[in-house]
Amino acid sequence: MRLLLVEDDDHVAAALVTVLTKHGFEVRHARTGNEALDALVPDGRGPYRVVLLDLGLPDRDGFDVCGQIRHRGGIPVIMVTARSDINSRIHGLNLGADDYVVKPYDMGELLARIHAVARRGVAPADPGVPPAERETTAARLSRLSGLVLDADARRALVHGRPVALTRKEYDLLGLLAQSPGVVIRREQIISEVWRSSWEGTARTLEVHVASLRQKLAVPSLIETVRGIGYRLVLPPEPTERAEPAGPGPGPG
Repeated sequence: MRLLLVEDDDHVAAALVTVLTKHGFEVRHARTGNEALDALVPDGRGPYRVVLLDLGLPDRDGFDVCGQIRHRGGIPVIMVTARSDINSRIHGLNLGADDYVVKPYDMGELLARIHAVARRGVAPADPGVPPAERETTAARLSRLSGLVLDADARRALVHGRPVALTRKEYDLLGLLAQSPGVVIRREQIISEVWRSSWEGTARTLEVHVASLRQKLAVPSLIETVRGIGYRLVLPPEPTERAEPAGPGPGPG
């Protein structure tokens, strides 16, 4: 998941980038509003799924930057700022911000909010990529791993083989499959799949992950990230093999 961090404080940004990268995000850091807007120019690497936007920028007001982002497309924006007054909150949300987080914040809560706004819609298409070359997460999941999730029938198939899953197993797999490569915290999984708190449910989660690995028969598909949570890992993109070189020119 690509994420754009707009933060003028290098110390704050460095700490955030470290944590976000550890959780599977690909982060680009912009220090000014203009740098953030320049970063939104399509580069062929796919769109950003979320923008974390500080309001106190050195070159232009963060509210103005939010408005410019809204004019350019539907990328979700989370305002992350020290401005805690209700008027700033209302103004930010009226401008189109998807969420508003006040510093200091709990990192776990920020991660949960990032995942929440990213799930509200399909990732915006990168205008620099032709429609025929765009690929949904589900299509990429199927192409690289052979895993297909049928949301209507609530069933999973691996290379065409039906896999009988319980309701919780399907919900757990579906949550991980929404953001391949991104680490989902244990607390978030428990909250969304079991609608419960972390206490007393850790063992239940471990049992369900073990059962999923056994039923899918692809143990490497679900990776445990020690001390944090789990992520769904896709095989790398296949690379074309170079054609063998033909015989060199003969003598003379």
